[in-house]
Amino acid sequence: MKTLLLSFASVILILFSSCSKDDVITPNNGAVTSLDVAYGSDAKQKMDVYLPAERSADTTKVLIMIHGGAWSEGDKTDFAAYIDTMKRRLPNYAIININYRLASASGNLFPTQENDVKAAVDFIISKRAEYKISDKMVLLGASAGGHLALLQGYKNSSIKPKAIVNFFGPSDMVDMYNNPASVFAPPSAIASLFGGTPATKAELYASSGPINYVSAQSSPTITLQGGVDPLVRPAQQTALQTKLNNAGVTNEYVFYPTESHGWVGANLVNSFDRIQLFLKANVQ
Repeated sequence: MKTLLLSFASVILILFSSCSKDDVITPNNGAVTSLDVAYGSDAKQKMDVYLPAERSADTTKVLIMIHGGAWSEGDKTDFAAYIDTMKRRLPNYAIININYRLASASGNLFPTQENDVKAAVDFIISKRAEYKISDKMVLLGASAGGHLALLQGYKNSSIKPKAIVNFFGPSDMVDMYNNPASVFAPPSAIASLFGGTPATKAELYASSGPINYVSAQSSPTITLQGGVDPLVRPAQQTALQTKLNNAGVTNEYVFYPTESHGWVGANLVNSFDRIQLFLKANVQ
């Protein structure tokens, strides 16, 4: 399951690369890039910060990117090759690409990852004056990162995000355990992440399901999902869509019937187009 939940990185993000640690690059136009900025004491609690030129605390929006990898693998470098794409499409945004501690057999079980995302967002908020960025934030995540983006946006944000972008992230962890998408997403993998089953860890499973925190105040959400995803069932997204609709929350569900857990080509371009339009409409 770990390997396949990395497919977003290995299939559509295969061109990603990283820069050397602790680099601070200031181009002549006033934009600033700061790599491996620490938001905690662990080596994984780092983020890359890309600040646009002519930014201001009143107008500069913020895109926070959260990588996938089954909560136990992956890295912010999985998104690195799309930073320039996001800069071109969202020129008035600061872009912040975060890491978090990964679950393993020896520790950092869930909710370590949830807690790290919250700590990273709180750190970014604390840096608003220094970075000259506004409180207009967007959370974008893929796979496990999509789940973490939803959970942060619906449950944990001290500042409500203006929008959430969810690339095929689970919304209901009990359903992930009880109704696996295929043999490649066994319940045992979810049980290992949580240190137990829904029967033995009922409160933790419930508190880890973004769908359980949807309310009329939830942030506008766009979800993108493949129809033949072997890891996250489309039913995860349709259940979330129904919950958002019933709560009166602005949302969009983009479904690609023949795509798996990640895609390339025209559908990927279409995904970016749909996201760009959604943010233009909902992040003011």
